[in-house]
Amino acid sequence: MGGIIAVPYTETTTPTADPFHIIQVTDVELQQFAELIYRRTGIHIPPQKKLLLSNRLRRRLKSKNIADFADYYRYLRQISSRDPEWDALLQEVTTHETYLFRDQQQWDWFRNVFLPERMAAARQGKLPRSLRIWSAACSTGDEPVTAACCIAACLPDLLLWRIQIFATDIGLGALKEAKAAAFGQRAMQNVPDEYRRRFFLKAKDDATWRALPAVTGMLAFRQHNLMDPLGERPFDLVLLKNVLIYFDASSKATVLQHVRRALLPGGLLLAGVAEGVSNMLRDFERIEPWLFRKPAV
Repeated sequence: MGGIIAVPYTETTTPTADPFHIIQVTDVELQQFAELIYRRTGIHIPPQKKLLLSNRLRRRLKSKNIADFADYYRYLRQISSRDPEWDALLQEVTTHETYLFRDQQQWDWFRNVFLPERMAAARQGKLPRSLRIWSAACSTGDEPVTAACCIAACLPDLLLWRIQIFATDIGLGALKEAKAAAFGQRAMQNVPDEYRRRFFLKAKDDATWRALPAVTGMLAFRQHNLMDPLGERPFDLVLLKNVLIYFDASSKATVLQHVRRALLPGGLLLAGVAEGVSNMLRDFERIEPWLFRKPAV
């Protein structure tokens, strides 16, 4: 993936006389904004992020021409979570740090274990030639595109299969980038040369690679808040990587309950290596520290 992650505070410039640069949220306002963001998204903003939140909120005040934090808070409470302003706010207080083939061990498993086992089961008539994958919190699309590349490379009879990689994220801005399927040099640094040649077209500026239809044709995108049920047909595999580390225990439990319902019996959940969800998945078989199988019955 992907995923949404909190931005470390790095701004060190001295504030100017501009009133938008000298105001800071009070402790009470910090708690109010943190609770509102948590209720709407499940994202936890701790008190240590006071300076970060102040600086990011100021940008939204200036953009909306709102005088102070209190007015902006009242405005956020009144609008729907699907309002573009909520997306703009989340873009300010979160960032999307990801690249293709992130967590190489997991993609080695996907190519060398998962896909061969699925092909063998299909040849033996134990499973249909179909595969549904949910890339949850897909961010800018690096994760679902990686999965599609692996499938296109590893399934020799790909045209006989029905493949769908369903990619979701809470951020409309992130989804717009994901749909474009264009990646810079840093995002492409771990992509095997063979995959670059087969599945990407290099732009004339030599700085951007765009995924080809052989890959993007497997993808479907939708905005989705992980705190809500997905409401789709169940999946064979769910990718939920590098996002739950920014949720508290209660939010994690809610998300994982939705994931349970989204998986077929015997389906697999692939989590981030540092998610710390094993104790919340005691009913699942733990295959690897980051890989869990839902009970078959």
